[in-house]
Amino acid sequence: MATQSLADLDLFDKGAPWDVFAELREKAPINWSDETDGGSGFWSVMKYHDIVNVLRDPATFTSEHFTNLEELEPDQEEARRSLIDTDGTRHRALRRLLQGEFTPNNVAKYETFLRGLTATTLDQAFAKGEFDFLQDVAADFPIRVLSRLLDVPDTDIDDIIRWGNAMIGNSDPELSSMLPTDPESEKFRLVPFRSPAALEVFAYGDELKRQRLGHNGVDLVSKMINQTPMDGTPLSDRDFHTNFLLLIVAGHETTRQTIAHTMNNLIDNPQVIEYLQQNPQDIPWAVEEFLRLASPVYHFRRTATKDVDFKGQHIEKGQKVVVWFASGNRDPEIFKDPNAMNPTRMPNEHMSFGRGGPHLCLGNALARIELIIMFEDLIGRISSMERTAPIEYLHSNFVHGVKGMPVKVTLR
Repeated sequence: MATQSLADLDLFDKGAPWDVFAELREKAPINWSDETDGGSGFWSVMKYHDIVNVLRDPATFTSEHFTNLEELEPDQEEARRSLIDTDGTRHRALRRLLQGEFTPNNVAKYETFLRGLTATTLDQAFAKGEFDFLQDVAADFPIRVLSRLLDVPDTDIDDIIRWGNAMIGNSDPELSSMLPTDPESEKFRLVPFRSPAALEVFAYGDELKRQRLGHNGVDLVSKMINQTPMDGTPLSDRDFHTNFLLLIVAGHETTRQTIAHTMNNLIDNPQVIEYLQQNPQDIPWAVEEFLRLASPVYHFRRTATKDVDFKGQHIEKGQKVVVWFASGNRDPEIFKDPNAMNPTRMPNEHMSFGRGGPHLCLGNALARIELIIMFEDLIGRISSMERTAPIEYLHSNFVHGVKGMPVKVTLR
């Protein structure tokens, strides 16, 4: 096949290469990519059901050797390990420690706060007429929800956004002061993303820990430091650092990207805006389609624990196996007319939160309520929205990211 390698970040500079995903699904659904940055290469899994089979078999395809493409030495694995890089009993214990804050019943209590926050965010953006949708709407909204869950002041939000940008954008020269391929990054080999920003996050978390240790707070930081997981092993300082950082990154990055991609898709599908204005009761279901089309995380990696024959390919023990959620979300065997935006698509078993297996996104209920409230308010207000300049995309094959999205709005 002449198709570019999925290891080539340039392939993603204009957003998701949907045509490449489609060609691979059809012609090479399990395919190999060589890496040129020192990595040993990886298998890619492109079809929906094959992805589900990998996710549901952590005994064969483990997360313990990490879920991004970087290959780590044992000391790096130990230093960087968080919830998502853990399987088995410890993984279940860490999830149980945090999941209470993310149940549908618990996140529902934020509805009034979210509606007020949404109204304020949109009021301020729409008053400008022309603005950057990513910065003024998509980034502002979920980070303020995260600050409530962590019980940190709004004055810290700019720092949290900056840290998240630097770590998620660690492969993008515009966002990172030090690329992971830079020899200088070896100084940061023991911290997530090889990013100096991670050390700032650790220091910030340590100060919150100092303030809250031994108290009876109900925020996520207090739960991590004052409660013992069900396996009986308290969080070490390292555990606290890596899982606090995970909350900082995952708690807002994917939601803001989903909001941005959804608005971009709605601009291209004004008939969907019109339909949802006439049928606002369908917005909660349409959110599932928003999530499917956005696919904010392109992939996650697993590692083969043994030699295995999988769908006609021989995968060797220790090789990386990458499941491409973005490709699975457009598999025509599962989704009829997969590139179309259909707000009433049913069923809609997308895999933007994962699909099956133990690592389903912990924050999925919170993300859903955020998206529902945001687009109920936004769609009800606008007559139209248009882009005023091309979208800038993240130089990454991990996060399907938007860096800038200048728009002009016309209100109803």
